[in-house]
Amino acid sequence: MKPVQVNSPRTGEGRPVDAVPGIFSKQGRYRRKPAAGTPVSLLLTFALSFLPVLALTACGHDAATAPPRDNSPAGIGDTVKDAAKPSTGNGGQSDPAAPGDDAAAAKPDAAALFDALALSTDVRESFLHGPKPHECQKYLVLHDTEGTSDPWSVINWWDGNGAGIASHFVIGTDGNVVQAVPLDMIAHHAGFGDAGHNALYGVEDESRDDRVGTTPIGGAFPDYGMNSWSIGIELVHVGGSGFYPEEQLAALDGLIAAIDAYYGFESVIIDHKAWRSGNSDTSPEFAAFLANYQQYRRHLP
Repeated sequence: MKPVQVNSPRTGEGRPVDAVPGIFSKQGRYRRKPAAGTPVSLLLTFALSFLPVLALTACGHDAATAPPRDNSPAGIGDTVKDAAKPSTGNGGQSDPAAPGDDAAAAKPDAAALFDALALSTDVRESFLHGPKPHECQKYLVLHDTEGTSDPWSVINWWDGNGAGIASHFVIGTDGNVVQAVPLDMIAHHAGFGDAGHNALYGVEDESRDDRVGTTPIGGAFPDYGMNSWSIGIELVHVGGSGFYPEEQLAALDGLIAAIDAYYGFESVIIDHKAWRSGNSDTSPEFAAFLANYQQYRRHLP
């Protein structure tokens, strides 16, 4: 896979960011606000060099373990430390054993799956909130943008509001996917959750999150651990506006398969309102699709 070429906001010249794990687009840009000091690319490389150490000290499981496929709160709470099923791309059913090279050939290739998407990259410095080592990945959290803007406009709005909020990916209604945060970095997408949800979802440790831009909302929503253990995926959609286009759902199918292949296990799929009760996303019209994603990892059985 060729290095991603991204544009410098100062010079407009492309520069490769293949040294930064978790970015999978052949086209895109990495933007940082002009400031004196160490270039962001060097800071990222430095921070990511400590991922193995952080994985041992901050994550509750190693590369051989991951959360279960039981998406109910009870299942998550009871079995979050169980070993993960391997990613098979067939709804969690194990493939028959294949001898020799056939088994290796059957293993999903993450780079090829990402290449098959209409994927580009628009990463901003304000979206990066600490390292998320491979061993710290547990959940895929699905969101609606609650707007009709295209993914690039959504990302511009996130960056402009100054709160540091973003998800790792935004999927447009036409199936275009834009990656805004590397998989191996924390994004502020889930926000504060219900009291007790850090323990319920097994995300008690928040030490890797810089918490920049966060403001506690108090009351029944004090827990904040989900960001450190998850990938956020936004669907351009307004709740109550009707169906999700097939192109968008097919892109989500492909993105989930690519993420599964990248990690080598299947992260638990939830939506935003599962983390914080009362949230609007995902919408009621997504409910049947959500159930299918949780059972089959695609929008249709």
